Amino acid sequence: MAKTIHVDIVSAEGEVYSGPAEMVFVPAQEGELGIAPRHAPLLTLLKAGEVRVKDGETEHSVFVGGGALEVQPNHVMILADTAIRAKDLDEAAALEAKRRAEELLAGKIDKIEQAEALAELVRIAAQLKILEKLRKIRA
Repeated sequence: MAKTIHVDIVSAEGEVYSGPAEMVFVPAQEGELGIAPRHAPLLTLLKAGEVRVKDGETEHSVFVGGGALEVQPNHVMILADTAIRAKDLDEAAALEAKRRAEELLAGKIDKIEQAEALAELVRIAAQLKILEKLRKIRA
């Protein structure tokens, strides 16, 4: 039996994933990290992107909109700003949010609104990238 590490992915809305994994891949601020059982302790921030949890032949995909990662030798805790199972992402809603953010950027807005719209575009781009990947897998 392969060694595993316990993974918890939670957001303000609740728990999105909890279970064992042989490997976890996360979108850290400095680039993608791979975490295996008995990984050295680590704290880091996450950027918007895909968290992949591999458990044998099964791979779970979760979109996170940023957050924090804590790694202990036998436990990975992801505290996400937003977390949605990839299969639950809504492409139409993401495209509509992208349109609204681009529309907002085209108008006269202050620097704070501009930063918020740009951050929203980054989150939406990450969601659309996951949706594109899922579409390729299903084809």
